This record gives sequence, structure tokens and C-alpha cells, in this order.
Amino acid sequence: MFSRKAIIRLSTVFAIISWVGLLFTDLSVVFSATNNLKPGISADIPPVMLSLFILSLFIFFKYRIEKAESINFVDLLWKVFVTGLITTIVSLAFRLFLNLLGSTKLVQNVIFLDFIYLINLGLICSFLISTFIVWKRLILYQKSKFLLTVWQIFEYSLLFSLLYNVLPIPAVRDLEEYYSVLLVLMGVFLSANMKWVAYLNFKQKWKSILLIALAMFYLGYFAFTLFSLASDIAASTAAFADFRSNVFITSLIAFIFIYALFSLLVILFNLPTSSVFEQKLEEVVNFQRLSQSIQTEQSEERVYDILLESAVSTVFADAAWIEISSNGQKSQFYTQGITVKEIEAIKKHISDNNVRGVLDRSSDKTINLNKYLSTLKGSRFRSIMAFPIYVKNQQLGTLALLKDVSDGFNKEMTKIIDTFTNQAGISIENFRLLSEALENERYKEELKIAKRVQSSLLPKVLDHDGDYEIMAFSEAADEVGGDYYDSYRVGKYKIALVISDVSGKGTSAAFHMSQMKGIFHSLAQLDLSPKDFLVRANKALSFCLDKASFITTSFFVINSKSKTVEFARAGHCPTLFYDAEHDQASYFQNKGLGLGILRNDEFGNYIQTNTFHYKCGDIVVLYTDGITEAKNAKGEEFGYERLQKFIERVHKKSVQEIQKDLIRELYEFSGTRSIDDDYTTLIIKFK
Repeated sequence: MFSRKAIIRLSTVFAIISWVGLLFTDLSVVFSATNNLKPGISADIPPVMLSLFILSLFIFFKYRIEKAESINFVDLLWKVFVTGLITTIVSLAFRLFLNLLGSTKLVQNVIFLDFIYLINLGLICSFLISTFIVWKRLILYQKSKFLLTVWQIFEYSLLFSLLYNVLPIPAVRDLEEYYSVLLVLMGVFLSANMKWVAYLNFKQKWKSILLIALAMFYLGYFAFTLFSLASDIAASTAAFADFRSNVFITSLIAFIFIYALFSLLVILFNLPTSSVFEQKLEEVVNFQRLSQSIQTEQSEERVYDILLESAVSTVFADAAWIEISSNGQKSQFYTQGITVKEIEAIKKHISDNNVRGVLDRSSDKTINLNKYLSTLKGSRFRSIMAFPIYVKNQQLGTLALLKDVSDGFNKEMTKIIDTFTNQAGISIENFRLLSEALENERYKEELKIAKRVQSSLLPKVLDHDGDYEIMAFSEAADEVGGDYYDSYRVGKYKIALVISDVSGKGTSAAFHMSQMKGIFHSLAQLDLSPKDFLVRANKALSFCLDKASFITTSFFVINSKSKTVEFARAGHCPTLFYDAEHDQASYFQNKGLGLGILRNDEFGNYIQTNTFHYKCGDIVVLYTDGITEAKNAKGEEFGYERLQKFIERVHKKSVQEIQKDLIRELYEFSGTRSIDDDYTTLIIKFK
């Protein structure tokens, strides 16, 4: 089997031979036609040589660019620029030569013009095919099976169009226009795939705009040059390799121009926005949610399940497994979309082929097993990447992700999953350390102290006035929890309410709560709007919280004079509001980002303030996620809908009765007094 370098060399040789053949045969045909001589070479030979030349170039650039390891988008566009620059300079050199000749007989000679035309035809074919391969890599970034199938149909249809040059059948010739339209429509459909643009930073976007604009300039220049030369030659004779009747070249020009135009517009429209920043921010939020979920679990097995689910959903993997190895014990597997039998087959195949650096992680983490998995009979997977899970610098297990297409993973995915596995290792290590610490008296004493601290943080009596009744309830899952609530009188007619949930739990959560309470109390005296309150709180907490911690908060200001409630949410659970006039409960869906997640001046852009007028009988329910995520024996959550229906059912009762019934219903639903997460509610009923 030929190596990649050998195929590149062979295709180069064939391209040169076929172009020389095209030059010789086409010039011979044109010479015979202009001199009314009997042609020594059939007029069907030049189109055949042109098709062979195009096919050789296609193979050359396919192995030169498509099989290259680099996936840097700007580097790929740079290849288009360099190829276009070289071919344009060569073309301009011949154009300058023509201008220097002026109006001499040589310039008017059809044979000489055809020679210049064929050189430009070879140059534009090189530029078009190299750009086509680059466009392919961009379109198939984060590819799916459907997208890969559509692209293959498009690519093979383009190559099939080369047969039009070698099949001089009238019936086939009549279908050229319809076939070209079909290829253009497929190109337009594929041009909608622009996922790579989202991964460009601001500087890369500007570079990409410049490179794509230059590529469009090259395309326009070659099209103009070839059209003008072809028109001049056709005026004297029609017996030449006219590219205007070549379906492959014209369709490729249209596709490259359409995708370049789409790319240019998409990048320009994305340039003034923060789409990439928002995407990175979403990844950070997902990571924080993963961290918080892991920290609140009660077993290592659940940590592995969460890691598996998060990794698969993040990189759109088709299957995955985690293998946990214990000294002297049989390996334990956690799987999704794959059986243990398939796992053993893949591991045996890797071992039989003596492949290193994948499951054993002895080399670069971006390694891909495409060429090995493709030889595994009966396997539906073609891409794999694996990551070790370390606890205390010792490998505890391995996370492996698989896809059913080749080159299914990229470096961005690798970085994200590597971060997830590192966090999982830290969480497991913390879980084990916590379990060990709970076995000694020193840690018990610390928990007692933390419990007293937390108890002192929560108010015994909440500020309120005659317009409404208010009742709070809080119970920690462990000795200490991360939930917090409080009230502040900020004016004669204004009272502020706050409810918060600190990520994690234990002594660190209690410590963060004490810091948060001091900051909130200081800011409350300034009589700020909810948005300004959260923005200043975020700035202050950014200096206190460690990077792995954040706080979700809802802040309300009740004005009994104007009968209004103004509020904002910082990543907290949506507030439940019962409208007495319409006898219906619903959730406020205003956006907000947790305190400490984004630690710069952009935080205020992610906070939304709402205001509503309250009436007699209206009810506001503030709560933490322990309420809605409480589970029963079947693993079902209490959920938002069940909480909403509960309030609609008991809205006529007093606030004390509503709270009592809610806690009782929660314990009846879960079937146990032992809770998995903190329960905290703050219920307000307006008179």
C-alpha cells in the first residue's frame, strides 16, 4: 500500500504529464482547425487530458491538505491565500508579457493565445481544487454522520461530472445545465455549515476576513482572465478546451464563491458580538454545574455516572466507558452506548496491534485511533480518545469516548474533557478525604463549630410590614449546608429579601456564607436596585471566593407604598409566583449568572431586572434547588411542576400553613427524613 508521500509524488507526476498532454493535444487541434488541415489528433482527446489533469490535482491536494494533521482554521485559510498568491503571480507575469508585446502579430496568434489560456486554466484548476479541499475541512468540522454522507454525495457527484468531458453523447450533453444546477444547490446547502467560525477569536476573525476576501479576489481575477481569453480564442475557432462548458470547473467556481461569501458574511456579523465569549462562558457554567453536582453526591459511583454523562453530551460522542481498576480486583466498567463485550474487543485489538499512548496515555493526549479502529471488523466506531482519572497522582481509571466517524474529535473537545476528568479526580479525592475526616473527633468538632456559625448567619426574625406575611424554613443535608436567606429594611416602605445557595457544602460553604453575609449587609444599606446590588456583590465576592466556588442568589425589594416588587436573579432557581387575580401560578424566567462565575465588568450584561405589582392574595415562593431536586425511591424529582400545582392547591391557607404543608409533602414524597440536598424556602403572601 502506498504511503502518503508516495501518493503525493505520483499525483504530481501524473498532473504534470496530463497537463503537458493537454497542452500538446489542444494546440494541435487548434492549429489544425485554424489552418483548415485534417486533424492528426481527435478533438475528444484534450477534454480527456483535462479530466485526468483535474483528477491528478484532486488526489494531490487531498493528501497534501486534507490528510495533514493541523486543524488551525487560520492556517487552512493561509494555505488558500498562498496557493492563490502563487498562481496569481504566475498568471500576472504572463499577462504582463502579453501587454509588453502590444499589438504584435504574436498576440493576435490563436495558437499563442491558446498556450497562455491553457497555462491560466492549469493555474485556476490548482487554486480551485486546493480551496475545495480546505472548504471541506472547514465544513466537516464537528461533523455528523448525516453531514458526512451529504458531503460524500456532493464530492462524488463533482468527480462524476468529469465524465461529461469524455462522453460526447448528445443526450448526456443535454443534461449538463440541470446537473450543474443540482451541484450548485448541494453546494449552497453545505455552505450553511459554519461551526468553525465560533471558535475564532477577535484577531483570528480579522485575519480570516482578509484571507477570504483575497481568495474571492483571486477567484474573480481568474474567472475574468479565463473568460476574456476564451472569448478571444472562440472568435477564431471553437476547437479548444473551453472551460465554460466544463461542469466540474464552473460548479467548483460557484461553490467556492458561495462558501467564501457565506463565510465572509458570517464572520462579519459575528465580529462585533461576543458569541465566542458566550460559548466559553457556557462551558465554564457547565463545568461549575458538574463540579457542584459531583460535590453533592454521596458515592463515587455517582461521580463516575455524572462524569460519563457530561463528557458524552459535551463532545457529542456516540458511546463511552469508564474503567476503574483496583489493586488485585477485577476492573469495574461504567458504560453508555456500548457493551462490555465491545470494550474488550477494542482493548484486545489495541493490544494485538501493539498501539501505545491511547488507553495507557503514554504520549500526546490528542492521539486518534482511526487507522486501527477501521481495521476492527464488526465494530461500529471509527474514532476514540481516552483520558486517565488521577487521584493523589495515581491513575484510578480511564475515560474513553468513541464516535462512529473518523476524525470525530478535535483539540477543543480534548481540552474540555481533560478539564472534566481532572475535576472528577479532584472531587473523588475530596470525597475520600471527607470520608476519612468524618471518622475522627477533630473533624466532628469542626463540624460543630461550622454548624454554630451557620446557625448564627440565618436570622431568627425576618423584617416585614403589614402588607404581607413571610415565613422561612431551612434544613441542611449535613451538619452544615450552603443555603442562606435574610431580610433588610432599606427604607420606610422598602424591605429587601435575599436567598442564596453556595456551591458545595461543609465548612467551606459555611465560611463563604459568613463572607457573603457581611458583604450583603454592607450593600443593603446603600438602597441599591437589585441589579446594582448583584453587580457590586459579584465584584466584592470575586476577591473572596476561590476559583472553584460560586453563589446563586435572588434579590427582591418590596415597596409597600407603590405596591411593587423589583427583583433580579443571579443564577438561582426561578421564582414561583401565584397570581390571585387569575388563580394561576407561574415561574419568572429572567436571566442571570451566578456570583463568582464571571469576574469582570461584563457581569452586569447577564443580569435582568423585573418588576410587578402585587395584589391581595398573591404569593411569592423563593427556594433552593434542594426542593425541586428532592427524589423519591424511584429516582423521580419533586420538580417545578409539582411545586407549582402545590401552591395552586393551598393558596387560600396562611403562610405558616403553606410552609408546613410543603415540608410535609416533601418528606412524604422522598419517603425519608434523610435528605440529599439542603431544603430552604422563603414564602411571602400579600394581604
